[in-house]
Amino acid sequence: MTTFATTPGTAAPRFRLEQKRRITGDFPGPRSTELAARRAAVVAKGVASGVPVYVADADGGIIHDVDGNSFIDLGAGIAVTSVGASDPAVVGAVKEQVEHFTHTCFMVTPYEGYIAVAEQLAELTPGDFEKRTVLFNSGAEAVENAVKVARLATGRDAVVAFDHAYHGRTNLTMALTAKSMPYKTNFGPFAPEIYRVPMSYPFREENPAITGPEAAQRAITMIEKQLGAESVAAIIIEPVQGEGGFIVPAEGFLPALSEWATANGVVFIADEVQSGFCRTGEWFAVNHEGVVPDIITMAKGIAGGMPLSAITGRADLLDAVHAGGLGGTYGGNPVACAAALAAIGTMKEQDLAGRARHIEEQVTERFAALQADLGERGIIGELRGRGAMLAIEFVEAGSKAPNAAATKAIAAQCLREGVIILTCGTYGNVIRLLPPLVITDELLADGLDVLERAIRAVDAG
Repeated sequence: MTTFATTPGTAAPRFRLEQKRRITGDFPGPRSTELAARRAAVVAKGVASGVPVYVADADGGIIHDVDGNSFIDLGAGIAVTSVGASDPAVVGAVKEQVEHFTHTCFMVTPYEGYIAVAEQLAELTPGDFEKRTVLFNSGAEAVENAVKVARLATGRDAVVAFDHAYHGRTNLTMALTAKSMPYKTNFGPFAPEIYRVPMSYPFREENPAITGPEAAQRAITMIEKQLGAESVAAIIIEPVQGEGGFIVPAEGFLPALSEWATANGVVFIADEVQSGFCRTGEWFAVNHEGVVPDIITMAKGIAGGMPLSAITGRADLLDAVHAGGLGGTYGGNPVACAAALAAIGTMKEQDLAGRARHIEEQVTERFAALQADLGERGIIGELRGRGAMLAIEFVEAGSKAPNAAATKAIAAQCLREGVIILTCGTYGNVIRLLPPLVITDELLADGLDVLERAIRAVDAG
C-alpha cells in the first residue's frame, strides 16, 4: 500500500513508475560505465557529478538508471523537482505548449504564459504592495538582475552578503558567494563593491547565547562602520542558507535586518532560489518570520525541472529600470512558463507546503531520537532546517570540529544501498535532505532507514 499524507480536500499524486528501491547489481553498471567513457572524451572535467550512474527515467521519488537500478531520490535535482521529475500536469502542459511554439522571445513577440506566471508570482510572494516580475533562466541570472535593479533604483553601489552564502557561479554571484573551493578558486578578479558580514549560525556561534536580533546588530554595526548605510544599495541573504549548510538563522535575525534596510533606504533581497516554492513548509522561507522582502529571487522548484527563474519585487524598484534594461533571449521561455504554471497548480492542488511539514515531522522525529541515542560523543552535531529542507551536521566525536570524512562515508554507503543524498556546507560536513515533496511515506521511510544504518555504522567506527 502506498500512502501519502494529504490535507483534506487536496489531491494525491499519480505515479508512472513503481515507487520502490531496487539494486540489481554492482554499479556503476556496464551501460553507465560506457557513458562515463564517452563523457570523458567530450565533456569538460570541471563539470562534476556526485553520482556515477546515468539516468534513464525518473518519477516521484524514484530514479531509474540505464542499468536497471532504482534509486530513492533524496536530492530532487537540488530542490528542483519538488513536484516529481515527471509530474503529469507539467508533462501535459509542456507537450501542449511545444505543439504550438517553443520560442519567439518575449522581447520580440510576447505571449500570455509570461504574464500568467508574473500574475501567479504577484499573488504568491509576500507583500500587499504593487509588484512587478521579470523572468530569466537560472538562479544566478535572477540574483544578478536583482542587484542591477537595486543599484539603479538607489543610485548606490555597495552590496552586502553574508558568511556561508551561495548565490551562483557567474562573476557577480561568485563575488557574493562565500566559499572559495570549488566555486571561486582561480576564477577572479571578481565584481567590486561586494562586502561580507557575519551570518547567524546558531550551532557555531562563539557565544551560544547570542540572539537573532543581537546577531543582526553585529552585522549592522559592521555595515555602518565600514561602509555607511548611505552607500549600500542592497542586502542579499538566503533565508535558509543552501550550499553553506542549510543554516537557519536565529529567530529575529531576518526581521531585524529587514527593518534596518527599510529604515535606511537599502533594498532587502531574499534569495529564495533553493528555499522557495513550498520547500520549507511555506511558499517562501521568509514567511516563517513574516519578513517582506523588497525583491525576492526564485528558480529551482518554480517550473518542475524546466529552466526558469524570476525576480519579483516592489513596482517602484523594478519600474525604475529603463526600457530594454532587463531581459534576455530565453528569459521566460514559453515552454518553461507552461511548466511553471502547471507546477504551481500541482503545489496548490496537493498542498505541497503541508506535505513538506509532514516530511519534516517524519525526519526530525527519527533523527532527533538517533542523535539522543548516539549521545554527546556521537557524530551528529546538529539536526536543523525547515520543512523538507533539512540537514544533519556531522562532527568529530565529543567536539564541534567538522567531520567531512564521516559525511562523505555516509553518503557513499547510502548510494551503495540505492539512496541518493547530497552533501553541502562550508566545511563539507553536512548532509542535506531535499526529497521531492511528492515522495510517499513508504519510500521516505525506506530511504531514512538506509541513512540511519549508514550513520550508525560510521559512528561505530
